[in-house]
Amino acid sequence: MSNTEPPYRRPRFSLRTARMEAFSDGIFAIASTLLVLDLAIPALSSDVGKSLVEQWPTYFAYLVSFATIGNAWLNHSVITEYLERADAILLRLNLVLLFFVSVLPYPTHMLAEYLHSENAERVAATVYGLNLLAISGFTSLTWHYAVSERLVRRDNKEEEVRAISRKLDPSLASYAVAIGIGLLWPQVAVVLYLIIALFVIIPFRAVFRLIRRGRTRALTGQAEAGRRPGGGRRFVLPLRGAGEGPAR
Repeated sequence: MSNTEPPYRRPRFSLRTARMEAFSDGIFAIASTLLVLDLAIPALSSDVGKSLVEQWPTYFAYLVSFATIGNAWLNHSVITEYLERADAILLRLNLVLLFFVSVLPYPTHMLAEYLHSENAERVAATVYGLNLLAISGFTSLTWHYAVSERLVRRDNKEEEVRAISRKLDPSLASYAVAIGIGLLWPQVAVVLYLIIALFVIIPFRAVFRLIRRGRTRALTGQAEAGRRPGGGRRFVLPLRGAGEGPAR
């Protein structure tokens, strides 16, 4: 080999993201389905309604966990939509993320069992919050690694890439604060977990755009009606009978 020849470089391992997306969607679907197993029918008694109400921690834990999995799935879908390819490290980061998603039914069951217990609910809320923090952390880590290693598509706009980063990073601080609050007020922390998930699930910007669009159409319609002869109002003269005389 001559000195002028470039040194040999091992080709970089890369894969298309189709199989990663399919496997990830399967894990998200299974994890969200396993949550339903905690929704047990109460034993037959003279007051079934009261028994159903007493199971409110189970319903609440299911709601929070399903919203959290939905939140993680939406973020994961956005990330994979911007990816062009995946390398070995990205695949493993995705596996760790899916691990914490798949294990979420366990702390959910713990939360449902201990939420009404004064001492145990603090431990359950902390373990549950750490799981949510891990999901959010590895979601953000996966995205930042893909951006730093230029695994995203080149036709993506820089503003869109930054917007995704700004959307993912605040969740980490929010979960950390909620975990700290849970050490004192566990039930308040669980409510905060639900609010964090709903903040991503509910498309506030799209809803506000629809509201503004509806108001704009209403104002435009009123302006067009005002430009019509008579202000857009129609006056109908009453019909007179054959035996009535002329109007005075």
